[in-house]
Amino acid sequence: MSGESEAIGLIAGGGQFPLMISDAARKKGVRVVAVAHLGETDPSLADRVDEISWIKIGQLGHLIRIFRKSGVRRALMAGTITKKRMFGNVMPDLKGLSLMSRLAVFHDDDILGAVATELEKAGIKIVRSTAYLPELMAPRGCLTTRKPVRSEKEDIDFGWQVAKELGRLDIGQCVVVRKKTVLALEAIEGTDETILRGGEIAREKAVVVKVSKPQQDLRFDLPSVGLETIKTMARVRASVLAIEAGKTLIFDRQEMISFADQCGICIVSR
Repeated sequence: MSGESEAIGLIAGGGQFPLMISDAARKKGVRVVAVAHLGETDPSLADRVDEISWIKIGQLGHLIRIFRKSGVRRALMAGTITKKRMFGNVMPDLKGLSLMSRLAVFHDDDILGAVATELEKAGIKIVRSTAYLPELMAPRGCLTTRKPVRSEKEDIDFGWQVAKELGRLDIGQCVVVRKKTVLALEAIEGTDETILRGGEIAREKAVVVKVSKPQQDLRFDLPSVGLETIKTMARVRASVLAIEAGKTLIFDRQEMISFADQCGICIVSR
């Protein structure tokens, strides 16, 4: 994926992922045309792309016009959109309103899949968010010095089944368990708040399981973890993080693993 004439459209949410994607693409000689979301995307992205335009959540028609004007034929989605904002900060244009009116439910899969379909109708293909950073995908195995003990393995197995069912319903991707009991399920609040809620109930040794959905579209909405995930777990003395190899993004990998080792937290990728 290189060439001076190539352009990639970057549909940017919040967090560091859009910045990392842009840096990696430009190193390969790819022109990056970003559409960033007001109130979500890091403003510093403007200094790390070739072109940038700012829109509000729901302005799908505007997004498509920007990409077509800039000659973008391939695009990717990277970064987060705070789900709670969906109830207050959505400012859809006509195309956005049209898309929303056709959705029976406002689940992540439905929204992102519908956006991807509209973009492809306009001649813009959505590619995997990891296209320029495949090394962010979680490898298989125990990533920390400490390995899970038998009771933790049982909680991982139990939590895995629950998390997959939660994902099948397109509600969330993370569960917190202890002694084969569900303590918290992720919904709109996000992973960190789920960990804190479940960890406070457990008091210690909570097992956090975060997996992809059974119907996961690998082009977008991949589960992600990083140093902040482990810091949140440490606050409630959680003991294990289990993730899915090949389908989970890991940010700040070395720092995350080092901090987990310091805290005695086990990270398992399977």
